[in-house]
Amino acid sequence: MDLKLWAAASVVAVTSVGVAHAQNTQGKLSNDVLRIGVLTDISGVYADISGKGAVEAVKMAVEDFGGNMFGKPIEVVSADHQNKADVGAAKAREWYDGGVDMINDLANSGVALAVAGVAKEKKRHAIVNNASNVGVTNAQCSPYTVHYTYDAYSLANGTGRSIVEGGGDTWFFLTVDFAFGIGLEGQVGDVVRANKGRVVGAARHPLGTTDFSSYVLQAQASRAKIIGLASTGNDTINAIKAANEFGVTKNQKLAALLLWINDVHALGLPTAQGLQLTNAWYWDMNDDSRAFAKRYQARMGGQMPNMAHAGDYSSTMHYLKAVQAAGSDDPDAVSAKMREMPISDMFTKAGKIREDGRMVHDMYLWQVKTPAESKGPWDYLKLVKTIPADQAFMPLAQSTCYLVKR
Repeated sequence: MDLKLWAAASVVAVTSVGVAHAQNTQGKLSNDVLRIGVLTDISGVYADISGKGAVEAVKMAVEDFGGNMFGKPIEVVSADHQNKADVGAAKAREWYDGGVDMINDLANSGVALAVAGVAKEKKRHAIVNNASNVGVTNAQCSPYTVHYTYDAYSLANGTGRSIVEGGGDTWFFLTVDFAFGIGLEGQVGDVVRANKGRVVGAARHPLGTTDFSSYVLQAQASRAKIIGLASTGNDTINAIKAANEFGVTKNQKLAALLLWINDVHALGLPTAQGLQLTNAWYWDMNDDSRAFAKRYQARMGGQMPNMAHAGDYSSTMHYLKAVQAAGSDDPDAVSAKMREMPISDMFTKAGKIREDGRMVHDMYLWQVKTPAESKGPWDYLKLVKTIPADQAFMPLAQSTCYLVKR
């Protein structure tokens, strides 16, 4: 075992607590242990929407499964990819060579694409829950990578399409300048043009920008009806604050293309009210989601889970069930089981992983409540509409994945 693996990441052997999944001891693990890596943003701009919460969600799934596989331990390791694709790829390579079977979360599209490439090369599993670039299930697709929670196509066909159909037919984008933002701008721009709207311009800013004044002034000067924020996390929060400070929202509307409940919490309802967002999951959807959220909140010091945290939990549980059903951790056998088995849990009641690795499920368009509508802490969203799975995600006919049969 490569000792650097353990020096560079936190290592947790998870034991059974609470609701244990029924165990099948008739199976074999290649190294007498099953290892799951959580590669995430621990210290950067996405730490609040990913980070320690992602690690905790994966640990919860392992605990609920029972903490062991075929009588052998399940271990969880974690590391910070620093929002750098080369760092993420190097860590993935080190982990896979050191015996990690599956890597989860992968906040940041550049990192996710890089790790998907390593997963394909090493024939080990990667599950993307916190990145949007559709290249994960197109150019970088493989039998070993799954794109689980959301992607840029589903965001564009949720928030973007709804706003265009409501009359927002001229757009200017404020775009974070890397794979995630560029891909999201492209997907939403295609939706705008397909619905006879116009994209009048764009300004691209570095990841982690704190001064949005020049970018917001460019957007204001464009006179576009809609300013599309092709960013997320702290970048989106800072852009919204700047737009309010400069009075942009008096004459133009903001479209936050990837807004999280954590962002709404940081902004506060007086600032965020009325914003529409497309999310795959919300903690107050049903009894199952509320039960999960309550447990998560108790472990995370009062923070509520977002859709990616729910996806981290759900996808880890699905992977573990697939290993159990396959009777081994053989990557090809597990891949086949993951695509064969339906997904019905607190995240989705009718999920399915396609041959290209895209997990398809319903998506939801939400609107941020007014302060008067909110009944208490974290009661932030109201449902506008459900987007059926077959409409939410890119059709297989448009996929460029080599695994899709023509």
